[in-house]
Amino acid sequence: MFQPVKDWFAQKNWKPFPYQKKAWKAFRDGKSGLIHVPTGSGKTYAATMGPIASMLENPKKGLKLLYLTPLRAVSRDIEQALRLPIESQGWPLKVESRTGDTSGSRKQKQLKNPPDILITTPESLSVLLSREGSGAFFSNLQCVVVDEWHELMGGKRGSQTELCLAHLRFLVPILRTWMLSATIGNLDEAACCGAGTHGEAEIITAKINRKTRIQTLVPNSLDSFPWAGHLGLTMLPELLESLDRETSTLIFTNTRSQCERWYQALKDACPEMEDQLALHHSSIDRTDREAIESRVKEGSLKWVVCTSSLDLGIDFHPVERVVQIGSAKAVARLLQRAGRSAHYPEGRSEILFVPTNSLELAEISAIRRVLKDGGLEKRLPQQKPFDVLMQHLVTLACGDGFCAEAYLEVIRSAHSFRDLTEEEYDWLLTFLEKGGKSLKAYPQYRKLVREEGVYKIAGKDLARLHRMSIGTIVSDAEIQIRYTNRRKIGTIEEYFISRLKRGDVFVFSGRMLEFLRLHDMSAYVKPAKKSSKVVPAWIGGRIPITDLLSEALRRQLNQSHSGDKPVDTEMKILDPVLQTQQRLSMIPAENELLIEQVISPEAVSYTHLTLPTKRIV
Repeated sequence: MFQPVKDWFAQKNWKPFPYQKKAWKAFRDGKSGLIHVPTGSGKTYAATMGPIASMLENPKKGLKLLYLTPLRAVSRDIEQALRLPIESQGWPLKVESRTGDTSGSRKQKQLKNPPDILITTPESLSVLLSREGSGAFFSNLQCVVVDEWHELMGGKRGSQTELCLAHLRFLVPILRTWMLSATIGNLDEAACCGAGTHGEAEIITAKINRKTRIQTLVPNSLDSFPWAGHLGLTMLPELLESLDRETSTLIFTNTRSQCERWYQALKDACPEMEDQLALHHSSIDRTDREAIESRVKEGSLKWVVCTSSLDLGIDFHPVERVVQIGSAKAVARLLQRAGRSAHYPEGRSEILFVPTNSLELAEISAIRRVLKDGGLEKRLPQQKPFDVLMQHLVTLACGDGFCAEAYLEVIRSAHSFRDLTEEEYDWLLTFLEKGGKSLKAYPQYRKLVREEGVYKIAGKDLARLHRMSIGTIVSDAEIQIRYTNRRKIGTIEEYFISRLKRGDVFVFSGRMLEFLRLHDMSAYVKPAKKSSKVVPAWIGGRIPITDLLSEALRRQLNQSHSGDKPVDTEMKILDPVLQTQQRLSMIPAENELLIEQVISPEAVSYTHLTLPTKRIV
């Protein structure tokens, strides 16, 4: 069965890892589960070569492998990775992507003549399920692979994915589902979430030697280094000294606004690097994003300032170094970004940490401690998010519909909804059918109608509106930014554009743009002759620190509280700041909360509260 795959590996002078062979055999045996190995170790081929071998052995028409990714940029990379063996070996298989970037004509062709392998996102999968005839479309499906499962599992997108997988298993009982992740702490729970409550999950791991080297860029003087803030532009001179103009480097920031500011700062400081410098974030137009990704892979770009749009699953072999501006706020996120460098098995990732404030020196020290102890954040699945379930039920009603009595057990097979009661289920159906007790007087809330025991959408208009709003990502209304010739530059949120008047200049996609007018959800601009420091801000720009990292940070600070001499380099540098804090106020212990009030520049009034030693959940 696997001989064509082995032949291709031999042609490439590759030797399959034992864990890859184990994954192929697990698929052949009809199992589902989780593949957990370090970044750049071949997870994609471990999960897909088993299904591909099955397709070659038993050729059938229709969709057979569904590959889910959390980001559109990842889908393009995965498509290229799968095309490589298919085209080089001449296998009679077709692989395509279907995301928000896919044209409408291409989507229609896929519905009529589906490819063998389809790469898509959870939202696009939900849209497919909302189409009539979706049952026939997925009838030959053999396997679903969900990439970067840790990125989805802890949020409502994960619950949405679980419900979609539960429905696909309902349509195809022999369906196998495999989750992929490199950075997750609760493996058993992650595997169960992916496989569903009615199936057994297998966990496949591998001890692949992949080291990560973390360096900290220390400020020249702590006296002028800020105690708060997130931009970190005070570290620009130090970063320029450490950057190599010949080394391919990804410079990660935590927000799109910060990305824009750092790109402008680097461009102004190094005008000779303008042709080899770029920025990348999700609001930039697709054509520009793809061009940047291609140039990174070619090695023609040396410095790319980016956000999380490039930290998942994208294979950039030329990248030799990664820079993180500000704390990543999570151990797993830092490892994920570090893995963009030396993206091959047993490679050593390099990441340079650039602090934006003094406390972040303690955060990177805490990350080192967690990594030394082998810790990783747990991703806890959502528990019965009713809004996600209601959206899913309306999605199914837009398509082939569902039978209420039979579908309760299908919903319960999704891990997040395993404890859903009949009373809760009935309440949800009543709300969708009649608007519940509070909204029953409003016709727009009567979304479902029951016909011969099957729930269907109440009207075509409702179905159309629902398809346009499928998803769990919350954001403001998006406005297209266009030049006067209608060429797209990207998207921006409505609240920012609403504050601009004609002639205002702002920075976007590394360009100085002059706002002209707003028409039909498009903001028309032209290149500005003057400069500006106005940068758009986006909702969701603040990243919370994880529980694991915050606990480690408290332990680091507790060392100063207890009087122990710092051991880590970062804590030694930070020690004068902590001593000043102790002298003027106090450093709270692990079970204390400090509240400060500044009375004058010379004095601080503080109150500290002792908290319970046990965590309150």
